[in-house]
Amino acid sequence: MSQFVKPEFSGFVVWDYVVFAALLAISAGIGVFFAIKERKKKTSSEFLVGGRQMTCGPVALSLTASFMSAITVLGTPSEVVRFGAYYLFFYISYTFVIVFSAELFIPVFYRSGITSTYEYLELRFNRVVRYAATIMYIIQTILYTGVVVYAPALALNQVTGFDLWGSVFATGIVCTFYCTLGGLKAVVWTDAFQMVVMVVGFLSVLIEGTIQNGGPSKVWETAINGSRLDIADFDVDPLRRHTFWTIAVGGTFTWLGIYGVNQSTIQRCISCKSEKHAKLALYLNLVGLWIILTCSVFSGLVMYAHFQGCDPWTAGFIKAPDQMMPYFVMNIFSKMPGLPGLFVACAFSGTLSTVAASINALATVTFEDFVKNFFKDISDRKSTWISKGLCVLFGILCTVMAVVASLMGGVVQAALSIHGMGGGPMLGLFTLGILFPWTNWKGALGGFLTGVTLAFWVAIGGFIYPAPPSKTLPLTLRTDECTLLNETFNATILPTTLTTTVLPERSLLADNWYSLSYLYYSAVGCLGCIISGLLISFITGHEHGKNIKPLFIRPVCNLVCFWSDKYKKKCWCGVPHDEVDDEELDEATLEKDIKMTPVQEKENSYDNSSLQKPPPGYNADEKSYTNTDLDKECRM
Repeated sequence: MSQFVKPEFSGFVVWDYVVFAALLAISAGIGVFFAIKERKKKTSSEFLVGGRQMTCGPVALSLTASFMSAITVLGTPSEVVRFGAYYLFFYISYTFVIVFSAELFIPVFYRSGITSTYEYLELRFNRVVRYAATIMYIIQTILYTGVVVYAPALALNQVTGFDLWGSVFATGIVCTFYCTLGGLKAVVWTDAFQMVVMVVGFLSVLIEGTIQNGGPSKVWETAINGSRLDIADFDVDPLRRHTFWTIAVGGTFTWLGIYGVNQSTIQRCISCKSEKHAKLALYLNLVGLWIILTCSVFSGLVMYAHFQGCDPWTAGFIKAPDQMMPYFVMNIFSKMPGLPGLFVACAFSGTLSTVAASINALATVTFEDFVKNFFKDISDRKSTWISKGLCVLFGILCTVMAVVASLMGGVVQAALSIHGMGGGPMLGLFTLGILFPWTNWKGALGGFLTGVTLAFWVAIGGFIYPAPPSKTLPLTLRTDECTLLNETFNATILPTTLTTTVLPERSLLADNWYSLSYLYYSAVGCLGCIISGLLISFITGHEHGKNIKPLFIRPVCNLVCFWSDKYKKKCWCGVPHDEVDDEELDEATLEKDIKMTPVQEKENSYDNSSLQKPPPGYNADEKSYTNTDLDKECRM
């Protein structure tokens, strides 16, 4: 029987450092380029949303790079090795998510002329609801970004021997640097470059790994024999970690919270020069998501074929499953200087893009939702410097939060759990506003708080009381071909050691509620928010459709009742959609529609004058809503 000997890595060589340094230099250079190019444009709008004149191509690449971060590069392949290729079902989730985002949420946000997504909540409900959602978003994003910063630091630590926390702070400094200098345009174009680096890095691993393991047919055969492709599991049990339904349904809720109502996504979509470009960016982004998903899953299958007889994590060669991918890279590229640096650049690219997008989004919501409301009549110059200062502040906070990520286990589950805890209730809140006209502000706020409570309850409980192996179903990891230096590894010792841990006695709550699949956390928060929000609205006196401007409601019932104008109008619940013809809307009409009605202004008792601004108008030539071209020079 062939033995797998633990290799002694020499770490980075000169060419690895050259490749890795080139990534950092180009990323920083893009920030410097846009800082010089845009030096005469000093408004916060130009800094935060690129003057609202971006095109669909770079925005699509930016969206893909931002959410396919180092979490995907490092975490997904190791998940495939340990649990199988269930992640292929995310093809279905991503498709539903993009369609819902492009056709349901983007039209409402784009036509409202907002900068912060949460401005919509004040227009639809009131300022209290807006602030509650903004605070939740800030907390969620800082936690998530901490995980994203920590992930590539693991890769650097494993393959180069760099100090783990030194790598964390280096990541934060570089991201903050080009984000602060160049604003959204620098973030978007840097993301586009980093997306290319991610794909090239993945392809290099896939090609070389496949060659060294006998070719595609041999890798496929090994994966089948190891049950890594036995994914046709249609069990509806929500406690099962990964099944078809868990990923197709739970994954859709989770990612819809990320794409449909997330400030980072919406901010880049509304930076497009027209609604048509915004939607096209999302659909092009879907292709990018499929490409990255395919690369990451098949990298996991190749890695399993390479380590089929000696799993490095089970054998104790590495400390965490998320270190498996960089360990694999150092194995296959040990005699190819520069390629380990390319892989680390690939992982680092995912992090830089995500962290920079998060920092920019955090600065935007803080400036729009708090600074502008508390400090009136800020000059353009001051607003730009305040925005840059906020980028620096959140860059520091996100970097520090990486310490928390080191305590959260697997990076993929940790990242998606955080998105589920915060994104689910947020999705429910915006769904109440956009789809249910009778929701009042009390129902919206009460539903949101209920959703947050439920999502955090189940997620924290699941962290303290992890689901039993009978629900997670990890696959067999062999160690019978391992050799530790010159000493043969005894495969019968380690499993015994791993199974001697005495688990605390589990309650009924722990075996059921806390064992819920992490992908359902978002669904729990979303549905809890919607159901409780509707109940509270009807108890406290529901909103009347006639008091709500059609701009804030998406009449999805038109798809179901297209055959009858009579039933279609009944489903509008009193919202006067027939008074607004999309193709005849002009900027003046939209400006009138966006203003609060006297009934809403009295109930909310807030001055919304700062929000009553002309939204983008309808462009008859493009048959799309187009952002007002405030500055011709802003065009890309």
